[in-house]
Amino acid sequence: ELMTGYTMLRNGGVGNGGQPWVLRWSSRIRLTWLSFTLFIILVFFPLIAHYYLTTIDDADDAGKRIFGPRTGNELCEVKHVQDLCRIRESVSEELLQLEAKRQELNSEIAKLNLKIEACKKSIENAKQDLLQLKNVISQTEHSYKELMAQNQPKLSLPIRLLPDKDDVTFPLPKSNRNCRLHNCFDYSRCPLTSGFPVYVYNSDNYPFGSSLDPLIKQAFEATVRTNVYVTENANIACVYIILVGEMQEPVMPKPTELEQQLHSLPYWRTDGHNHLIINLSRKSETQNFIYNISTGRAMIAQSTFYDVQYRPGFDIVISPLVHAMSEPNFLEIPPQVPVKRKYLFSFQGEKIESLRSSLQEVRSFEEEIEGNAPADYDDRIITTLKAVQDSKLDFVLVEFTCKNQPKASLPTEWALCGERDDRLELLKLSTFALIITPGDTHLVISAGCAMRLFEALEVGAIPVVLGEQVQLPYNDVIRWNEAALIIPKPRITEVHFLLRSISDNDLLAMRRQGRFLWETYFSTSDNVFSTVLAIIRTRIQIPAAPIREETAVEIPHRSGKAAGTDPNMADNGDLDLGPVETEPPYASPKYLRNFTLTAMDIYRNWNSAPGPFHLFPYTPFDPVLPSEAKFLGSGTGFRPIGGGAGGSGKEFQAALGGNVPREQFTVVMLTYEREEVLMNSLERLNGLPYLNKVVVVWNSPKLPSEDLLWPDIGVPIMVVRTEKNSLNNRFLPWDEIETEAILSIDDDAHLRHDEIMFGFRVWREARDRIVGFPGRYHAWDIPHQSWLYNSNYSCELSMVLTGAAFFHKYYAYLYSYVMPQAIRDMVDEYINCEDIAMNFLVSHLTRKPPIKVTSRWTFRCPGCPQALSHDDSHFHERHKCINFFVKVYGYMPLLYTQFRVDSVLFKTRLPHDKTKCFKFI
Repeated sequence: ELMTGYTMLRNGGVGNGGQPWVLRWSSRIRLTWLSFTLFIILVFFPLIAHYYLTTIDDADDAGKRIFGPRTGNELCEVKHVQDLCRIRESVSEELLQLEAKRQELNSEIAKLNLKIEACKKSIENAKQDLLQLKNVISQTEHSYKELMAQNQPKLSLPIRLLPDKDDVTFPLPKSNRNCRLHNCFDYSRCPLTSGFPVYVYNSDNYPFGSSLDPLIKQAFEATVRTNVYVTENANIACVYIILVGEMQEPVMPKPTELEQQLHSLPYWRTDGHNHLIINLSRKSETQNFIYNISTGRAMIAQSTFYDVQYRPGFDIVISPLVHAMSEPNFLEIPPQVPVKRKYLFSFQGEKIESLRSSLQEVRSFEEEIEGNAPADYDDRIITTLKAVQDSKLDFVLVEFTCKNQPKASLPTEWALCGERDDRLELLKLSTFALIITPGDTHLVISAGCAMRLFEALEVGAIPVVLGEQVQLPYNDVIRWNEAALIIPKPRITEVHFLLRSISDNDLLAMRRQGRFLWETYFSTSDNVFSTVLAIIRTRIQIPAAPIREETAVEIPHRSGKAAGTDPNMADNGDLDLGPVETEPPYASPKYLRNFTLTAMDIYRNWNSAPGPFHLFPYTPFDPVLPSEAKFLGSGTGFRPIGGGAGGSGKEFQAALGGNVPREQFTVVMLTYEREEVLMNSLERLNGLPYLNKVVVVWNSPKLPSEDLLWPDIGVPIMVVRTEKNSLNNRFLPWDEIETEAILSIDDDAHLRHDEIMFGFRVWREARDRIVGFPGRYHAWDIPHQSWLYNSNYSCELSMVLTGAAFFHKYYAYLYSYVMPQAIRDMVDEYINCEDIAMNFLVSHLTRKPPIKVTSRWTFRCPGCPQALSHDDSHFHERHKCINFFVKVYGYMPLLYTQFRVDSVLFKTRLPHDKTKCFKFI
């Protein structure tokens, strides 16, 4: 209809009523209204909608929201999205389940990996156990073959049968002078396995005890308390000892009274068998009152004997006890060099024929001695010696008349002149000391002669004894020809020529041996008493008690930390250091003394009990015949029969070979509160071949940290606690050291495995030497006339420091128990010089220098804290130590050497300015 009206208006405004203008107006109104309506709809309605949408969601009630965001559930209420929501929830649930399964599988994989690692470790441990079992089987088979080859069945110790308290008496010899061990000693009381128990009577319980010299008695009692053989059980004793002298003359009992008191001893058993009567002398005029007493089958030990009284092999000639309650002062003892002194020889004495003694008065007690006395050579001696003095060919001093009153002496004996200090001053200026035996040849030894011998040895004057019939102290066990000249009196005219013909080397050797004899057998009461017991024990063939070992008190510690492998330690090129398999700890065979050897040893018994130690002039490394070696334990230094592995190349590298095909060594490491440095040093030992054990000497009073985890290096680590902080603890013979070879090493020493193994192989070829790495030497300071310690690089050396060195455990016993205490005291005072002291000791014993291996001069680990050796006072103290040690030993025992051992298998790199030294290969 609108279209019709519109058409009519276009055609002139006529149509349908003839009202064109009305139609025109009506069309305009409608068009305007339509435009206005569209404008309202298009403009205001969006504004109103926008306003409504922005304000309607601010309502407090969230449930009244109309256009706000809706939750998933609300969206799901919409019918056309419900399927999509269900799909989303299903996918989310499946994803969560898959994630849980993934985590569970990862956990199972981790557990399985742990099980795999544990199985691998178990397999490795099983392999190691299998290898160790194979080695044990091999060792057992080897031991079995050795036992079968020796054909020596194992014997159990016999049951000891103790004799009754009242022994059945056996017939006396025709005369007491015929007493020997076979007819006057009861061996049934002294089985081989008895341990040689000795019972000592308490002299205070008997009347004669009040007459004893107080100093003698006090010194004797102090010695008895510390002796290893003394027992308080008299029923099991092998030997019974009673001290009867030295007696004080004003209160000396009569001979008959003393004899009755001896016979009344509770274990005398009618004849005194297995008894030893000791008559110690502190003065040269000690009387021989036992000569008047019937001693039955008892042995006698004293310093004065007549030939009718002395029974060789039964009685014992002992030295006088000069230092009863005091130790010798080494600073007062003159040095052993220079060899020749002011006087060629000296003698002071006076012969008093009219002097009578108790011995002379009782000569009628025995039957009159048959035969005439030999000619008296004393007049000829006096004439000859005065002629030598007047000739002035050599400086000699002889005086046959004392300036002061001479000491009391026996008839025909040369009395001592002056005081002891005056005599010593003269002997210090004498190369030789003449000792003229008594003119009466029936007097085989006197206290005066023994006193002259004691003083000569003390100050280094070589004794020249005129009279070959003399029985010097301990003559059946000491080789006196090594320390003294024993010349018959008829050769007095040749004495001067003989003394001048002796070379300086021989003089020094005799003086050094005399010094050893004096220190070991004469110097103290403990030495005298122990020597007497050692002589009796050796005569009846009872082995000595084993020497004491230091009990190791272990510090508990945790181990289990896997030791790393230092590339510097493992970089050995194509060199095999030892067997591929890990050898289990193998201790050196224990020293088992064969009972048949006691008679052969005499005083060469290096494994004997404390003092006298019977070892200074002897080392346990002397070669023996193969027939002897088969029953000697390797603890003596001797080796069982057995050939080496031989071969070359890998065969040689993989086995030690030599005379001891199976052997290990123990590392002894001294440390003081440097835990990190210590742990690093221990880790560097991981995988080291032939290592038996590591003994860590914890020198600090403060214990290691409780949370400290020690490395597992495949061998036991024993941490030993010490009583005090002392460098001497490095050389204590710990009972945990079960090998002969000891590698002493500082906690900051840095050695490669190939260097250690090479040093071990070299030591096995020179077991009596110190074999190590850092070399040092001593030098004479001409301006100050003293010795100096030098650590500069040199082609010549005289010491190898024990901060990295091999040595035999034998020397640990000597250092700790035999070496003079004054040396160990100085080490403690300076906290220094223990390595120098060990070098002095070994060179003194062997008269050989140490052996240095490889060309390196220092072995400190890089980055380690500074040690005591970096202190400015370190070298000054070492200078003092060397000079003090020389005074103690009496000479300089260190020897120079230009010998160094390098292996052709090792490449030695020398600095360009150090290539002038020769290298011995």
